[in-house]
Amino acid sequence: MMQEGNQKDFFTLGLYVHVPFCSSTCDFCAFYQERPSKKKIESYFLGLKKELAGLILDRPLDTVFIGGGTPGLLKADELDLLCGLILDHGLREGVEWTIELAPNEVTVEKLKVLKKNGVNRLSLGVQTFDSQLMNALGRKHGPEKVFKAYDLIRNMNFESVNLDLIFGIPHQSLSLWESDMQQAVELAPHHLSTYCLTFEEDTAMYYRLAKGELSIDPEREAEFYERAWAYLPEKGYTQYEVSNYALEGYACKHNLNTWKMNEWIGIGPSASSQYQNKRWKNPSNLEKWIIGVDAGFSQSDYEEFKRLSNTDLAEDAVLFGLRMNQGINLNAIGERFQISNKYFDDLSHFFEMLSNEGLANYSNDMISLTSEGRIRADAIATEIPVQEEHRA
Repeated sequence: MMQEGNQKDFFTLGLYVHVPFCSSTCDFCAFYQERPSKKKIESYFLGLKKELAGLILDRPLDTVFIGGGTPGLLKADELDLLCGLILDHGLREGVEWTIELAPNEVTVEKLKVLKKNGVNRLSLGVQTFDSQLMNALGRKHGPEKVFKAYDLIRNMNFESVNLDLIFGIPHQSLSLWESDMQQAVELAPHHLSTYCLTFEEDTAMYYRLAKGELSIDPEREAEFYERAWAYLPEKGYTQYEVSNYALEGYACKHNLNTWKMNEWIGIGPSASSQYQNKRWKNPSNLEKWIIGVDAGFSQSDYEEFKRLSNTDLAEDAVLFGLRMNQGINLNAIGERFQISNKYFDDLSHFFEMLSNEGLANYSNDMISLTSEGRIRADAIATEIPVQEEHRA
């Protein structure tokens, strides 16, 4: 079994920085966000500087991900300040450094700042190329903004570019979904993320669902999934997770780090962390987060806090690992997290049942979901056995 010291050196460490500002709220978005103002942005950077300064890490960072919100809403000099604060911490050579950008916030000046500081992966929130579907999502830009932003990004020669697409939008047909994928492929990004529209509470979409103006159709959603699973690999984009595709060598390391239950630190309001057998979430409120940073967070100040046992980590490694096409190695998880023989047998029996039902491939301790299994991944997740000590 791998010893703890070697394990720390081997498993990657990520940093997530949440920029909470958005000029408007998309109808489907449930992420914590704030309308920007000079005072709020100044307060945010003061808090960010203090929170980052208080970080004591046991090894260099392998990945950095700046998300939001809309990080690209920040001005060029503010992005420069943000990158400088991150660079003050140890970044491993070859670090993957991603930032999310909305098409209407992309400028040459901002891109130059990002490139200068070492950002090497950009994720552009396209969602759809169809004007009417953009309106249905509450997006404030048209397709021409997407193409202009993408051209600016590619002209700067960033190492990796991702495009986000959404399917299952109200009134979106399969042919419109195919058109979105085709237009995305024609742009030749390195990576594509395709997400099924979800109706999160406290969003305009959820309100319309509650009023009966919209409905959820699981069979229709499955058709969208399956169309992407067939189309994108044909175009050279290997599916490596339920919603993610990449050209060879361009899978997102930051997300892989999370799905494999390694460690990451979250900075900023609402950001989550998993580090040194603890998992916590910062307050989803700018003022409460700043108060916590100033006072030094105690356990009760976090929005969520949990001490993690090896059991917790093993269960999540199974849960998230099954979302990846490569699946999981049950023996490796058992050894890494020292799970009991009884729990190992429970998991083995469960996956044998899934295999017999045609929902999983199970051979030589390697387990991966079939296409039908991936369609039912959320339902399967609720049925995965937990260790006896965790049962209610």
